[in-house]
Amino acid sequence: MNGSARAMTLKLVVLTAAMFGFGFLLVPAYEVFCDITGLGGRTADEAAVVTEAPDRDRTVRVEFVASVNNQGPWEFRPEVGSMTVHPGEMITTTFWARNNRDRDVVGHAVPSVAPGTAARYFNKTECFCFTEQVFGPLEGRDMPVIFIIDPELPAHVDTVTLSYTFFDRDNLAASSSPAEPE
Repeated sequence: MNGSARAMTLKLVVLTAAMFGFGFLLVPAYEVFCDITGLGGRTADEAAVVTEAPDRDRTVRVEFVASVNNQGPWEFRPEVGSMTVHPGEMITTTFWARNNRDRDVVGHAVPSVAPGTAARYFNKTECFCFTEQVFGPLEGRDMPVIFIIDPELPAHVDTVTLSYTFFDRDNLAASSSPAEPE
């Protein structure tokens, strides 16, 4: 093997190792990114409970947004479009969903909090997004969300948006798996 072939082989081996390392580090890097930005439904520790009294001198507007994956057989909406809350106050609201198919369907909601800086202060203590939701044929129901906004939320944040995208688990799994050969 001549010198240029050895150099090329060495470069390819280094490139392969670098690609493997990148792939290996991608999941932890994504988790850190989601923790920082609030994307992918990452919020503060869901089990955390704020023990301070509500801050009655401050209010935060919380907006609720619901969307359905384009392949989903759902109707999905928040009970209310927005509400004004005091940080430290435990709040309960609901989202309503309906399976529009004539067979059982399993749904999964993926949450997101905006702005990303607010995600670490938005504590969900109960949420339909924690588990898959099984709906019978044409079944509709309310699904609760209980949350607390930590009083340590930065003062410049006066509006927080909690949004969910509802997916049909079967369609989600089918769209993420490779197509079968024909």
